[in-house]
Amino acid sequence: MKRIFKGLTWSLLGLLIIPFFFSAGASVAADETDSTLARIQKKGKLTVGLSADYAPYEFHTKINGKDEIVGFDVSLAQAIADKLGVKLEVEDMGFDALLGALKTGKIDMIASGMSATPEREEQVDFSDVYLRSPQAMLILKKNQHKYTTDLSTFAGTKVGAQTQTTQEEIAKSINGASVVSLQKYPNLISQLSQGVISGIVAEKTIAQAYEQQNKNFKVIYPTYSADGSTQSAVALSKDSPVFKAKVNEVIHKVTTDGQFTKWQKKANQQMFANQNDSYWQKYGHYFVTGTGITLALAVVGVFLGVTLGIFFALMKLSSVFVFKAIGNIYVEYVRGTPLLVQAFMVFFGSQALGLNLSAFAAGALSMGLNSAAYVAEIIRSGITSVDGGQMEAARSLGLTHSKAMRLVILPQAVRNILPALGNEFVSVIKEGSVVSVIGVGELMYETGVVQGASFEPFIPLVIASLIYFTLTFTISRCLGFIESRIHR
Repeated sequence: MKRIFKGLTWSLLGLLIIPFFFSAGASVAADETDSTLARIQKKGKLTVGLSADYAPYEFHTKINGKDEIVGFDVSLAQAIADKLGVKLEVEDMGFDALLGALKTGKIDMIASGMSATPEREEQVDFSDVYLRSPQAMLILKKNQHKYTTDLSTFAGTKVGAQTQTTQEEIAKSINGASVVSLQKYPNLISQLSQGVISGIVAEKTIAQAYEQQNKNFKVIYPTYSADGSTQSAVALSKDSPVFKAKVNEVIHKVTTDGQFTKWQKKANQQMFANQNDSYWQKYGHYFVTGTGITLALAVVGVFLGVTLGIFFALMKLSSVFVFKAIGNIYVEYVRGTPLLVQAFMVFFGSQALGLNLSAFAAGALSMGLNSAAYVAEIIRSGITSVDGGQMEAARSLGLTHSKAMRLVILPQAVRNILPALGNEFVSVIKEGSVVSVIGVGELMYETGVVQGASFEPFIPLVIASLIYFTLTFTISRCLGFIESRIHR
């Protein structure tokens, strides 16, 4: 009896103690990881989002003949990846697409000179500050006596700033000035060079870089009523406390041991590397790469557009109410919304559905879906333009409706709509510039890269326009030749 009682006692103690050890172990495990860190470690790489048109934070340059994204933000991201023992993967996209990419899991963190604002802190978390930079104003040197550190001299003028940045908020605080907000910094420089805007609110580091590169610019230092310093931090998901702690460890180390200062000096040197090379030697490969991707986007977009366009055109012509309704709803919805919105929906929506589409795949898909709506209307009009007696004659010869449509009606419709389809193909080539905002490296994206790397806003645009003209003119002539052969 005593032995039984003793056994029961140890059993009860075991039931009490074992859960304690298990809970303690679980607590330790929970303290060592979180969902974001676990995902990074599982895939073996840290995906960092940035907008590489903001030298010396992050920008494109040619190293050993290869295009690379460099800058002290990239160096910081590499140090964090090394801390985690994983590889670094950089995703370059528009600045206003970064927060959406982070929230949908397309990227693991943002290292792009981003500041923690109350609005952003509601959506994502931020690390400790790794760089504090005062604000300046970039103006034309010839206007230095007209526009001074006295902000009242900017009353009644237009002042530029990058979209969704601290500088935009500061620009809005200037009494009497209207704000021009643009996504790409080189576009602001272009407007300043042409005198469209009187000045650009910029971080001191950025403004000095442009002043050093272009003697037509001048940096002044007004006293802004709003907080005049930018505090750059790494943006993280809300559910990543352990990951955030590790990021802060790296930031504390590199900002106290002088490593970050070395990265800044290295980035400044890289900004003005390859100065002895010709313009085409330094930037020609960007235009070649962008042209190739633009053509690839157009081919995929047109293929999807024609394939789906035929399908939706037949649905709109169907006698079945459900099919006809689906075709009408799709065509009207797609034609009634901008391609830019559709690109964002596909890029971020696919991630929410568990489909980790690349920027190119998402861009090509959105262009194909958009083109399908217009192609559907072109094909529908081509089919209805064929005389109704053609279908009756084909059916009287024993052809089924589907065979009559495929062998008799569609061939005649294609001949009628070929000019319109050719115009759609040309339009798709030009519309590819829209998807650059999600990081697709097509021609306009690469043009922006050259603008940021060369500090020259106008010449890259001229080159891009000539390439677009060459592409569209050549395709138009080829389609014209094919059309004349078909009619013959």
